Amino acid sequence: MAENTTQTPIKRDEASNLDQALRPQTWENYVGQEKIKENLRILLTAAKERGHAAEHVLLYGPPGLGKTTLAHLIAKTLGTNMRGTSGPAIERVGDLAAILTNLSPGDVLFIDEIHRLSKTIEEVLYPAMESGVLDIIIGKGPSARTVQLDLPPFTLVAATTRISMLSAPLRSRFSGGTFRLEFYSSSEIALILEHSTTTLGISADADTIMAIAERSRATPRTANYLLKRCRDMAQLASCDLTTDIISKTFTLLGVDNLGLNAQDRAVLEVIIEKFNGGPVGLNTIAAATGEEQATIEDVIEPYLIRLGLLERTPRGRVASSDGYKHLQTLTINSK
Repeated sequence: MAENTTQTPIKRDEASNLDQALRPQTWENYVGQEKIKENLRILLTAAKERGHAAEHVLLYGPPGLGKTTLAHLIAKTLGTNMRGTSGPAIERVGDLAAILTNLSPGDVLFIDEIHRLSKTIEEVLYPAMESGVLDIIIGKGPSARTVQLDLPPFTLVAATTRISMLSAPLRSRFSGGTFRLEFYSSSEIALILEHSTTTLGISADADTIMAIAERSRATPRTANYLLKRCRDMAQLASCDLTTDIISKTFTLLGVDNLGLNAQDRAVLEVIIEKFNGGPVGLNTIAAATGEEQATIEDVIEPYLIRLGLLERTPRGRVASSDGYKHLQTLTINSK
């Protein structure tokens, strides 16, 4: 029996949150997004040398690319605390007021999914970002009055997957910059996985790591998810992480060589097999697959389009020649 090297060396408290344990703790370990890192380095270093809070920063892009990790690194670089919340969690003006008034000077406030803030709360956030004051209306009717509270200097780092849903006045107040995170190359994902295997105490060669990277949908979060599932399989088999182990894991998860899962293939199969390759409307695809329209449009479709397997036309969705070839290859391999 091969020696089991898949046991994790991370501490017990870190093991309770693997995602946090795998998060890069330094800029050197944060792979990719080089232009964003350089812009942030200049912004943060200059602000720290002046002894001022850094200007507000907006990060946007698809989920799983590292927006939250960047917020943690910004706070660490500034040497301050990070207070985290999310747009849906701030339901009332009083919720935002409580968060802002409890900040210490120089703190980083991270708001994830900021596009889900209500317009009323956005209006309160404007003067807080621009002038460092909080305007609160006390009372109702003729006796209502406005109280203005001074806030400690802070840096707002906001993240969103839907920047188009942010109002123009809110976007314009991120004076530190608005940065779009790009998808990762397979080689960059492989570097991330090398760091993750070290953290988790997994033994894996370059070919095995690249096999996982190529199925990761160009997203670090997906790559780490696949690595953890492969690690589980290797642990139960009491062996190292091998190509045979990852092949069994991907088969069990229904992930093919392009990173498509069962839901992705179902959409492609419906368009090709039921509607002769299209064009076909989104609501028809949703009815035929049993998936919600929003899931197809926001989650499944973008990846198929990015791979060139699907095309979006004015008349509907059309499967490309590469989409046909991929399904044919899967059919041949399954026989």
